[in-house]
Amino acid sequence: MNITAQMVKELRDKTGAGMMDAKKALVETDGDMEKAMEVLRQKGMASADKKMGRIAAEGLIASAVSDNCGAMVEVNCETDFVAKNEEFKELASGLAEAVANENPADVDSFLASTCPKCGKVISEVIKEKIASIGEKITFRRFVRYEGNTATYIHNGKIGVLIQTDKKDDELMNDICLHIASSAPEFISREEIPQSVIDHETEIEMGKEDLQKKPEAIRAKIVEGRVNKLMAHRCLLEQPFIKNPDMTVGQLIEGKLTIKAFTRYMLGEGIEKKQDNFAEEVMSQIKG
Repeated sequence: MNITAQMVKELRDKTGAGMMDAKKALVETDGDMEKAMEVLRQKGMASADKKMGRIAAEGLIASAVSDNCGAMVEVNCETDFVAKNEEFKELASGLAEAVANENPADVDSFLASTCPKCGKVISEVIKEKIASIGEKITFRRFVRYEGNTATYIHNGKIGVLIQTDKKDDELMNDICLHIASSAPEFISREEIPQSVIDHETEIEMGKEDLQKKPEAIRAKIVEGRVNKLMAHRCLLEQPFIKNPDMTVGQLIEGKLTIKAFTRYMLGEGIEKKQDNFAEEVMSQIKG
């Protein structure tokens, strides 16, 4: 398979690996991006703090919380300039409120529903904003929890919504701040699928620094590494951001239970258009 410069760049962006290492991994895996990422991780060449495959898109994360429910939405636009526009901000906030009030089943049913404030269909409200703002606007996703909820939005780029069994505003706010900063994937160890543990174990077993060690020792080291990785991904086992001497689990013990949480990062998983500026300039010259 022909390994293109764009493929190498994509792998570098996703892993933080060097150009030659990225190219070698792609050649070794015949251009398979997922396998190439695993090869680099096994060789210790992938940067752990890279957000794998996440490229930012513009827009806002917005939320709305009332006494009996909370909602969080992601609304996308084309430029950061529009994302800072007051009209766009009002739209995002209004859509979050509508989700909280209407409790839609999914995005499509929400877009087809009627806005309680203006009496218009939600999709038509968005179309009107597209016409007035002059950019494509997309209602991408939402989450809604009932009961005791709290939220934190960081500069419209990162959003957190949590659901707890009891109300404690200060503690719930601290938990939201922690989730925004530390990005856990699960509440507790019990939520982690066995397939995730097996996958990480396979990667660790394949790392070069362990290949010459006896099988029993290698298995013990891998078990410890995987255990540490899983702890890092669980909210209750993470060191609390305001006091790393205690875990989040210790912080909330006897005070409240976290029933659910969602963390959104603006544009995660959305591939931005790759503009070829050289071609664009040439087309204008020829035109």
